[in-house]
Amino acid sequence: MTSFIKDREIYEKVILELIPKTRQFLWIATADIKDMYIERKGKSVPFLSLLNDLILQKKSIRLIHAKEPGEMFRKDFDKYPALWDNLERVCCPRVHFKTVIVDGLHTYIGSANLTGAGLGAKSSSKRNFENGILTDDEKLIEPAMLQFDELWIGKHCKSCQRKEYCGDRINL
Repeated sequence: MTSFIKDREIYEKVILELIPKTRQFLWIATADIKDMYIERKGKSVPFLSLLNDLILQKKSIRLIHAKEPGEMFRKDFDKYPALWDNLERVCCPRVHFKTVIVDGLHTYIGSANLTGAGLGAKSSSKRNFENGILTDDEKLIEPAMLQFDELWIGKHCKSCQRKEYCGDRINL
C-alpha cells in the first residue's frame, strides 16, 4: 500500500510505528541531522535511544547525511556506546534526498530531514510543513534502495567535483 503522509503523521507512522519494527536493517538518508526527540514510554527521549536499542538487538543501521551534526546531537550520541562502533554512516555534502528504508520492505520518501522540526516530535505549531509517501511497493522501494546503495559504495565519488567539502571520501 502506498499512502501520502504529511506533517506529524510522518513522525507517527515512520518514527513511532515503522522504525521500531525493524527486523534486519534500517537505512536513513537526510540532508540535515540534528538532535531529535521522540516519545517513548511516556517520556521525551533522543531518537538515538531508539537506534541504540535496535543496534543492541543486532539490527544493522546505515545513515547518510550531508553535513556534520550539531553539538547537541553529538552530546546525545555520546550517551549511547552501542552507536559508537555500530552505527554505520557516510557524510556526503551533495545528499539532499530524504528516505527511510526498513528491511527493504517499506520506505518513506519525502521532504522531512532527521530533525525535530522535520521527522521529530515537535508540536504542530513549531514543526515544519513536510510531506512524502510511505510505501511497501517494491517498484518504489527498489530505486530508493539503489540510490542509497550507490552513494553508500561511493559510485559518484571518483567524478565528484565537491571533494574539498567531503569529510568521508570513499576512495575507489
